[in-house]
Amino acid sequence: MTLAYWMILACAMLPYLTVAVAKYRPDYDNASPRAQLAAAEGARLRAYWAHLNHFEAFPPFAAAVIIAHLAQARQDWVDILAVAFVALRVLYAVLYVADRPTARSLVWSAAFFCMVGLFVAAAIG
Repeated sequence: MTLAYWMILACAMLPYLTVAVAKYRPDYDNASPRAQLAAAEGARLRAYWAHLNHFEAFPPFAAAVIIAHLAQARQDWVDILAVAFVALRVLYAVLYVADRPTARSLVWSAAFFCMVGLFVAAAIG
């Protein structure tokens, strides 16, 4: 299995890490977690929003990696772009929770271009 394929797994885990941040509190109510998240504020609410955004980013990233493999793109580029995407998404979540919107948007854009780069790598072989 390639490094890029492992990055699909890593990317699939990101939503669960950020929602753990959103849910972590001594009085967490597992009987109604969605209601508790709906009432969240501050860093917990931003962690929940990052959680949702990770789910949105996962399908095109996974598709890009798989398509790049099927198109027999250069493996070194596929691995670099996949690792960069996941690293940027981790940084994105940190910036989201820390309430740094401008930096977060720049990092989101960089990750987006890594995903687009995977499709370009597939196109050029």
